Amino acid sequence: MKVLGAGLASLAVPQLAMADKAGKKLNFVFILVDDLGWTDLGCFGSSFYETPHLDRLAREGMKFTNAYAACPVCSPTRASILTGKYPARMDNTDWFGAPQPERARAKSHWNKKLLPASYSENLALEEITLAETLKENGYKTFFAGKWHLGETDEFWPEHQGFDFNKGGWVRGGPYGGKKYFSPYGNPRLEDGPEGEHLPDRLASETCKFIDENAERPFLVYLSFYSVHTPLMSRKDLKKKYETRKKTMEIAGAIWGKEGKRKLRLVQEHAVYAGMVEAMDLAVGKVLNKLRKTGLDKNTAVIMMSDNGGLSTSEGHPTSNLPLRGGKGWLYEGGIREPMMIKWPDVTRAGSVCDEPVTSTDFYPTMLEMAGISPRPKQHCDGVSMVPLLKQAGKLKRQTLYWHYPHYGNQGGSPGGAVRMGDYKLIEFYEDMHIELYNLKDDIGEKNNLADKMSGKAAKMLKMLHGWRKEVGGNMPSSNPDFKKKSGKE
Repeated sequence: MKVLGAGLASLAVPQLAMADKAGKKLNFVFILVDDLGWTDLGCFGSSFYETPHLDRLAREGMKFTNAYAACPVCSPTRASILTGKYPARMDNTDWFGAPQPERARAKSHWNKKLLPASYSENLALEEITLAETLKENGYKTFFAGKWHLGETDEFWPEHQGFDFNKGGWVRGGPYGGKKYFSPYGNPRLEDGPEGEHLPDRLASETCKFIDENAERPFLVYLSFYSVHTPLMSRKDLKKKYETRKKTMEIAGAIWGKEGKRKLRLVQEHAVYAGMVEAMDLAVGKVLNKLRKTGLDKNTAVIMMSDNGGLSTSEGHPTSNLPLRGGKGWLYEGGIREPMMIKWPDVTRAGSVCDEPVTSTDFYPTMLEMAGISPRPKQHCDGVSMVPLLKQAGKLKRQTLYWHYPHYGNQGGSPGGAVRMGDYKLIEFYEDMHIELYNLKDDIGEKNNLADKMSGKAAKMLKMLHGWRKEVGGNMPSSNPDFKKKSGKE
């Protein structure tokens, strides 16, 4: 592990700040952005999108450069955050609403070699979520925005540990109804004035909750619908970036290919840029509320994305370079995420951590930060990041795993992956071929070392298979109609 600080590494790190001088428990603001790519923030390398508020958060806290989502699509990652478990262990391996094998086979255009694995389309109520554990320990819990962990209302946030739910629905949100502007048509978020912008509204609801609960410990889970499609921006922001685009000097091609898919290589999409900035402005509204109330001194702020940026389909709005691929792919562009944590009086301002971490780790981390006993049987796949936040040592975990036995809408195919140290192995289930990359030397995953380093590849493949068996990961099956429909082997 390498952790870089803004000050001298030899400076003493403060002890755990589980409570302030008055004995008040640490508050949490957890910010989850939908489909935000690894380089979509200024502090992570974007030169086109403006994100001053999240850039400031990076300067005030710790930035993680090797942070991963547990899946290259949304619902499984969201489930992993709230449960501390790998999605495969819960059969939550695809976005909820994706084709089950029988539905896939019934589609006349399903011309693929495999049928996807079956999966559960709800986050089981039997799981004791992070919100439930914090609530049991005296926290007021608030959810705003996208849920996508169960379509029917018995699986919505209010049944998974959240006292308040402003949003927490999908069908009536921007995806089905294309409602990034009021009227929203969301049964858990009342319509505002016509034309009101959804990211700002979610921030306003969050600020209201903070004002009303300033005297008690709280968990805010602000889960933006942004920057997911539909690609829809405020007109003023769209105009701003259209003007900026005209002044850009682009050296090289704008488009490339990933497999058979068209791949964006340059960040220059004006509408998407406006969506990114509007999300950042909403984050700024919440962070400013914490500062004005003085709660920033006793509130940990955590930010992450649920999967990689959309670069190979559905408008191809962003580029994840230097990472390969994007949302729906097991290459780094699909699973490596921008992530930051600010823990007052603990994380050193401007520090950077390159230790690999993943979305299952939030649960045990936040419990330890709050001084709450761990629940290892629940968050069994997560590891507390507190040693990293305190700059006090490395994590004991050696490997990270992924299992995505589905076809991504964005072009990715069924597969699994394991990262061990600097090396990452991917197994592709259509033909079971493997690819091995040294991410330290080859972050773009261009040089497949599977043949050259066959011993390491075999060892990592055995580890992946053993893990998959241990968690009970469902596998895709052969499509009996494939040969008949396609005429191919």
